[in-house]
Amino acid sequence: MDKIAVLIPCYNESKTIEKVVKDFRNALPDAVIYVYDNNSTDGTDGIARAAGAVVRYEYQQGKGNVIRRMFREIDAECYLMVDGDDTYPAVSAPDLVKPVLERHVDMVVGDRLSSTYFTENKRRFHNFGNRVTRGGINMLFKSKIKDIMTGYRAFSYQFVKTFPVLSRGFEIETEMTIHAIDKNMSLENVVIEYKDRPEGSVSKLNTVSDGIKVLKTIVKLWKNYKPFSFYTLISAILMTVSVALFIPLVLIPFIQTGTVARFPTAIFCGFGALAAVISFFCGTLLDAIVQKEKREFEYRLQLLEQRYEQKNVDDPNRENTYIMR
Repeated sequence: MDKIAVLIPCYNESKTIEKVVKDFRNALPDAVIYVYDNNSTDGTDGIARAAGAVVRYEYQQGKGNVIRRMFREIDAECYLMVDGDDTYPAVSAPDLVKPVLERHVDMVVGDRLSSTYFTENKRRFHNFGNRVTRGGINMLFKSKIKDIMTGYRAFSYQFVKTFPVLSRGFEIETEMTIHAIDKNMSLENVVIEYKDRPEGSVSKLNTVSDGIKVLKTIVKLWKNYKPFSFYTLISAILMTVSVALFIPLVLIPFIQTGTVARFPTAIFCGFGALAAVISFFCGTLLDAIVQKEKREFEYRLQLLEQRYEQKNVDDPNRENTYIMR
């Protein structure tokens, strides 16, 4: 088991990968640097290998697929994930891994938005999207994460081995954040400097299509992780519309004339109210299932900790291995 594993997902980062690998080797001399190549065509893998990284491959395209492969294959006390585009400072790496190794923090977020991101990043819609995503998640999940979309994070062994990677692309960071919040894992923000990509390096992020994917992911995870509030909102909207149409168009004319003149409206309102009631009870039942799953998750964490400690016992270099608790 590695003490610190630096995970670098890469797709056509030949312009920057050598510098990134060397910078992180200098910042974390005891770490193992893993570069996972995602079908690059510009020789990224050869450059990374020559710079001293352990190079592996993921052939399913997409950052989420790469991270799934990383998390499955690597065992470490602390994982540091960083992009291969040289936008994140290696000098901040010790500040990110220290809370994981010393205080058992499950995820440390490299916060760009509280420092230089908005001045370095010239893409207006990226800035707007980061603000919207951060505000939406913090409101829906009652959290205080400073930077939802950052690709610079440190993780504990428990987080990595219990995180179900479902996203295929750049929405993976949103999924990580919501998982940690929902499972009551310990989180910290560390402010980092940010610099835009160097000249000649091209971003793989599509502002519109990937932004839509992120927003869809937020809605989907809201539905899955907090079904009671999600379905209660739908129920409230349906009931409000039904009552707003029923009273002036059906009920008041009926009281005045004794007849129902708008049967289609009455039927629509009836089905709308019925759908509202069904939606409310769906949210209630699904919330009970989610609470049961959270209890089972805590049990799985206990089993995982036993497995972690057993790996330390079996490790021939155990005297240099950090014991969690």
